[in-house]
Amino acid sequence: MNIELFTTAPESTSLERDGYLCELKRIALESEKHGYKGILIYSNNRLADPWMTAGFILSETEKLLPMIALQPVYNHPYTVAKMISTLALMYNRPIALNLIAGGFVNDLKALGDQTEHNKRYDRLIEYTDIIQQLLKSKLGVTYEGEYYRIENLKLEPPLPESLQPSYYISGSSQKAKETAARLCAQLIEYPEPFDAYSNSHENKDYLVKGIRIGILARHTHEKAWSDARERFPETRIGELSHELAKKTSDSEWHEKLSNQHQNGNGDANEPVYWLGPFKHYQTFCPYLVGDFEEVASELSSYIKTGCVTCILDIPVSELELQNTLRVFNQAHLQAVEL
Repeated sequence: MNIELFTTAPESTSLERDGYLCELKRIALESEKHGYKGILIYSNNRLADPWMTAGFILSETEKLLPMIALQPVYNHPYTVAKMISTLALMYNRPIALNLIAGGFVNDLKALGDQTEHNKRYDRLIEYTDIIQQLLKSKLGVTYEGEYYRIENLKLEPPLPESLQPSYYISGSSQKAKETAARLCAQLIEYPEPFDAYSNSHENKDYLVKGIRIGILARHTHEKAWSDARERFPETRIGELSHELAKKTSDSEWHEKLSNQHQNGNGDANEPVYWLGPFKHYQTFCPYLVGDFEEVASELSSYIKTGCVTCILDIPVSELELQNTLRVFNQAHLQAVEL
């Protein structure tokens, strides 16, 4: 199977200190054990520092690739390049960067950032340009842009070519797509139901390489939906929290998913695609729910469009990692046969 799978690290706000460290270590080790490529580490005003979290993961694993959510407002590009080269020096391992232009609007305002949506992508391009030049140049880098200026700046310690980071960017807007192409970053989308997704990508002039989605598959349709409703109960508080998040987000993907019809009764003819957890503020991606066959069949449709990377939700158990891997193997075979 030539699909790169990433899990997601638990949020530091979800557990007490000891429980958080144990859960972070468990997910990292089990993800590596079952052949997952890497692990996404969230970044916002309420969470533990993603760079220190990445260092912890690198110290506990041998191959797992930390993918750090990177928002320009938090660090100067030189600081980011320095942290990447220092992690490489200490662990002889690369990392990945998930480039983020936006985030929670209130987080950005609290940090004094009032930059308009499209301008944040312009800033992200400059920001990443500088990081890439510092990581690759053996000489001093001079750069003069609208948002950043540096003069004859050299990175020490230097980063070996073999440990250069890989770049991803999350988003659905036209500006996000243009930015991904400009930075040679792999575009990650939060997919709509496949019919809408395929229509919106029928005549695309870029190639979507990845999606962010949750998987909950069981031996029977009924068991899958029973477990799904138990894990993600619908609550009025969750619904109100999502409505508040919708008002404070200017992300196009968030608006698209929020405006999708919500299913989730688990009936025999219920679509596999489910937005229940997203619309009750329990996770930030859609889910595919059902028995192994129907989830694999739905997933294979996305894979056929050229998807080679999938960032999954936070895994609740090792069995979940195994079930997800089984679905992807089955979906890949179906996509190849088709």
